[in-house]
Amino acid sequence: MRRSTAAVSSAVFFVLGPGTFVGLIPWLLTGWQLRDPLPFWFLARILGVLLVIAGGLGLIRSFASFVWEGSGTPVPVAAPEQLVIGGLYRYVRNPMYVAMLWMVVGQALIFAHWSLLVYLVVWAVFVVAFVRWREEPVLARRFGAAYDEYRRAVPAWCPRLRPWHPDR
Repeated sequence: MRRSTAAVSSAVFFVLGPGTFVGLIPWLLTGWQLRDPLPFWFLARILGVLLVIAGGLGLIRSFASFVWEGSGTPVPVAAPEQLVIGGLYRYVRNPMYVAMLWMVVGQALIFAHWSLLVYLVVWAVFVVAFVRWREEPVLARRFGAAYDEYRRAVPAWCPRLRPWHPDR
Protein backbone atom coordinates (compact mmCIF):
# COMPACT_ATOMS: atom_id res chain seq x y z
CA MET A 1 0.00 0.00 0.00
CA ARG A 2 1.27 3.47 -0.81
CA ARG A 3 2.10 5.57 2.23
CA SER A 4 -0.22 8.39 1.18
CA THR A 5 -3.14 5.96 0.93
CA ALA A 6 -2.19 4.39 4.27
CA ALA A 7 -1.96 7.83 5.89
CA VAL A 8 -5.40 8.94 4.67
CA SER A 9 -6.99 5.60 5.59
CA SER A 10 -5.39 5.71 9.03
CA ALA A 11 -6.58 9.28 9.61
CA VAL A 12 -10.16 8.31 8.76
CA PHE A 13 -9.96 5.27 11.02
CA PHE A 14 -8.41 7.41 13.79
CA VAL A 15 -11.50 9.62 13.82
CA LEU A 16 -14.02 6.78 13.52
CA GLY A 17 -12.36 4.22 15.83
CA PRO A 18 -10.46 5.85 18.69
CA GLY A 19 -12.42 9.07 18.18
CA THR A 20 -15.58 7.19 19.07
CA PHE A 21 -14.13 5.32 22.05
CA VAL A 22 -12.20 8.18 23.66
CA GLY A 23 -14.20 11.14 22.39
CA LEU A 24 -17.82 10.52 21.48
CA ILE A 25 -18.73 7.92 24.12
CA PRO A 26 -17.11 9.82 27.02
CA TRP A 27 -18.91 12.94 25.84
CA LEU A 28 -22.23 11.07 25.71
CA LEU A 29 -21.63 9.75 29.25
CA THR A 30 -20.51 13.02 30.81
CA GLY A 31 -21.47 15.90 28.52
CA TRP A 32 -17.92 16.93 29.42
CA GLN A 33 -19.38 18.65 32.47
CA LEU A 34 -16.84 19.31 35.22
CA ARG A 35 -17.61 18.19 38.76
CA ASP A 36 -15.69 18.97 41.93
CA PRO A 37 -16.37 16.01 44.24
CA LEU A 38 -13.63 16.86 46.74
CA PRO A 39 -11.63 19.90 47.79
CA PHE A 40 -8.45 20.27 45.76
CA TRP A 41 -9.88 18.11 42.93
CA PHE A 42 -8.00 20.40 40.56
CA LEU A 43 -4.87 18.34 41.35
CA ALA A 44 -6.56 15.18 40.06
CA ARG A 45 -7.76 17.21 37.08
CA ILE A 46 -4.16 18.21 36.27
CA LEU A 47 -3.13 14.54 36.34
CA GLY A 48 -6.10 13.79 34.07
CA VAL A 49 -5.01 16.41 31.55
CA LEU A 50 -1.49 14.93 31.52
CA LEU A 51 -2.90 11.43 30.93
CA VAL A 52 -5.09 12.65 28.07
CA ILE A 53 -2.15 14.46 26.45
CA ALA A 54 0.23 11.52 26.88
CA GLY A 55 -2.39 9.08 25.62
CA GLY A 56 -3.23 11.27 22.64
CA LEU A 57 0.41 11.64 21.66
CA GLY A 58 0.96 7.90 22.09
CA LEU A 59 -2.06 7.12 19.96
CA ILE A 60 -0.91 9.44 17.17
CA ARG A 61 2.62 7.99 17.34
CA SER A 62 1.27 4.44 17.15
CA PHE A 63 -0.88 5.22 14.12
CA ALA A 64 2.12 6.83 12.43
CA SER A 65 4.17 3.67 13.04
CA PHE A 66 1.64 1.66 11.05
CA VAL A 67 1.98 4.04 8.10
CA TRP A 68 5.76 4.57 8.13
CA GLU A 69 7.06 1.26 9.43
CA GLY A 70 4.35 -1.15 8.37
CA SER A 71 3.24 0.45 5.09
CA GLY A 72 -0.35 -0.12 6.12
CA THR A 73 -3.03 0.89 8.59
CA PRO A 74 -4.42 -0.37 11.91
CA VAL A 75 -7.58 -1.33 10.01
CA PRO A 76 -7.62 -5.13 9.56
CA VAL A 77 -8.71 -4.90 5.91
CA ALA A 78 -5.65 -2.76 5.14
CA ALA A 79 -3.20 -4.38 7.57
CA PRO A 80 0.49 -3.50 7.49
CA GLU A 81 2.79 -5.42 5.18
CA GLN A 82 5.50 -5.57 7.85
CA LEU A 83 5.23 -6.45 11.54
CA VAL A 84 5.21 -3.12 13.40
CA ILE A 85 7.73 -3.38 16.24
CA GLY A 86 9.30 0.08 16.33
CA GLY A 87 8.45 3.23 18.24
CA LEU A 88 6.15 2.58 21.19
CA TYR A 89 5.75 -1.01 20.05
CA ARG A 90 9.25 -1.64 21.43
CA TYR A 91 7.80 -1.06 24.92
CA VAL A 92 4.33 -2.60 24.78
CA ARG A 93 2.51 -4.73 22.19
CA ASN A 94 -0.75 -2.75 22.37
CA PRO A 95 0.21 0.92 22.69
CA MET A 96 -2.96 2.13 20.99
CA TYR A 97 -5.21 0.41 23.49
CA VAL A 98 -3.00 1.48 26.41
CA ALA A 99 -3.06 5.08 25.15
CA MET A 100 -6.85 4.98 24.85
CA LEU A 101 -7.09 3.58 28.38
CA TRP A 102 -4.96 6.46 29.68
CA MET A 103 -7.18 8.94 27.85
CA VAL A 104 -10.39 7.60 29.38
CA VAL A 105 -8.86 7.47 32.88
CA GLY A 106 -7.67 11.02 32.30
CA GLN A 107 -11.16 12.13 31.35
CA ALA A 108 -12.58 10.41 34.44
CA LEU A 109 -10.20 12.52 36.53
CA ILE A 110 -10.86 15.72 34.59
CA PHE A 111 -14.65 15.49 34.71
CA ALA A 112 -14.95 13.44 37.95
CA HIS A 113 -17.52 11.17 36.34
CA TRP A 114 -17.29 7.62 37.67
CA SER A 115 -19.43 6.40 34.77
CA LEU A 116 -16.26 6.67 32.70
CA LEU A 117 -14.52 4.14 34.93
CA VAL A 118 -17.43 1.70 34.54
CA TYR A 119 -17.28 2.26 30.77
CA LEU A 120 -13.52 1.69 30.88
CA VAL A 121 -13.86 -1.66 32.65
CA VAL A 122 -16.47 -2.90 30.16
CA TRP A 123 -14.39 -1.65 27.23
CA ALA A 124 -11.17 -3.16 28.64
CA VAL A 125 -12.75 -6.61 29.07
CA PHE A 126 -13.85 -6.54 25.44
CA VAL A 127 -10.47 -5.27 24.18
CA VAL A 128 -8.40 -7.79 26.15
CA ALA A 129 -10.58 -10.64 24.88
CA PHE A 130 -10.42 -9.32 21.31
CA VAL A 131 -6.63 -9.03 21.41
CA ARG A 132 -6.16 -12.46 22.97
CA TRP A 133 -8.55 -14.45 20.79
CA ARG A 134 -8.57 -12.49 17.53
CA GLU A 135 -5.59 -10.18 17.00
CA GLU A 136 -2.82 -12.36 18.41
CA PRO A 137 -3.76 -15.52 16.45
CA VAL A 138 -4.02 -13.49 13.23
CA LEU A 139 -0.61 -11.90 13.82
CA ALA A 140 0.93 -15.28 14.70
CA ARG A 141 -0.35 -16.79 11.43
CA ARG A 142 0.67 -13.80 9.36
CA PHE A 143 4.13 -13.10 10.77
CA GLY A 144 5.07 -16.49 12.26
CA ALA A 145 8.35 -16.74 14.16
CA ALA A 146 8.96 -12.97 14.08
CA TYR A 147 5.72 -12.36 15.96
CA ASP A 148 6.40 -15.20 18.39
CA GLU A 149 9.79 -13.69 19.26
CA TYR A 150 8.21 -10.26 19.64
CA ARG A 151 5.39 -11.60 21.82
CA ARG A 152 7.88 -13.34 24.13
CA ALA A 153 9.98 -10.18 24.51
CA VAL A 154 7.39 -7.39 24.76
CA PRO A 155 4.49 -7.40 27.26
CA ALA A 156 0.95 -6.90 26.02
CA TRP A 157 -0.31 -4.29 28.51
CA CYS A 158 2.35 -3.05 30.98
CA PRO A 159 5.15 -1.27 29.13
CA ARG A 160 8.75 -2.36 29.50
CA LEU A 161 11.10 0.11 31.13
CA ARG A 162 13.67 -0.31 28.36
CA PRO A 163 12.89 -0.65 24.66
CA TRP A 164 13.18 -4.07 23.07
CA HIS A 165 15.72 -4.46 20.26
CA PRO A 166 15.13 -7.53 18.10
CA ASP A 167 18.79 -7.82 17.08
CA ARG A 168 20.07 -8.21 20.65
